[in-house]
Amino acid sequence: MNDFINGFFYPLKCIKLFFKYPKIIAYSIVPVIINLIIYGTIFFYTYNWIIGKTEDLISPGDLNSIFFELIQSFIKIFSVLLVLSICYLAFVIFGGIVSAPFNEKISKLIEERHFGVKIENTPPFVKDVLISIREELKKLLFYFSIMIPLILIDFIPMIGSVITLVFGSAFSFFYNALDYMDYPMTRRLTGFRKKLKVVSSAKMLSYGFGAGAFLITFLPVINVLLNPLLVVAGTRIFYERGYNKAVVD
Repeated sequence: MNDFINGFFYPLKCIKLFFKYPKIIAYSIVPVIINLIIYGTIFFYTYNWIIGKTEDLISPGDLNSIFFELIQSFIKIFSVLLVLSICYLAFVIFGGIVSAPFNEKISKLIEERHFGVKIENTPPFVKDVLISIREELKKLLFYFSIMIPLILIDFIPMIGSVITLVFGSAFSFFYNALDYMDYPMTRRLTGFRKKLKVVSSAKMLSYGFGAGAFLITFLPVINVLLNPLLVVAGTRIFYERGYNKAVVD
């Protein structure tokens, strides 16, 4: 349990690195601006569309005004949660691809300056960008290969929602840990199956870090602003907690 808690709060330990290495902030500016535009646009139009549709479906009619207000409040809360879920998926898909080359730079900076590790087989810039995007697409394929069956299971009466909630949450925690610890492994040309094994090598620590990352990525605006922090935390936890040793085992 201590490993889970330590992993959950790991990003907080990394805030000081932004002051120690100001270049991280410079690398973060472009993806933050782009993702804010993408995320904000999706959130605005999705929220207004859903709220508009629900208002069209429900009108006060002969309903008691207090009862109608309760229904409206419930629908608004549900709509906000639905919008956040849609935006989370959009952030996972588009945010990851857009940020990949910049996140790679941030991770590499921490790896070299904070840990003194330099990978010699560094490819040219364009190839490096293509590799980063390719690895993001692999992760997305893995993500949806698990999440789509879980979404379908959700339609099973009674137990479907429970199964989806439990296993979906656990998988989301694991995926977020994989997502943010992936950059140093990609630089080592680690195979995808090996990456899964490495992240699984310290399960509670990985799930704790993934749970904290999931919470941050689910919150609007905060997810965009703190995404570079999660990249720094993912790289730092990879070295400090011995995941790098599992790569060479």
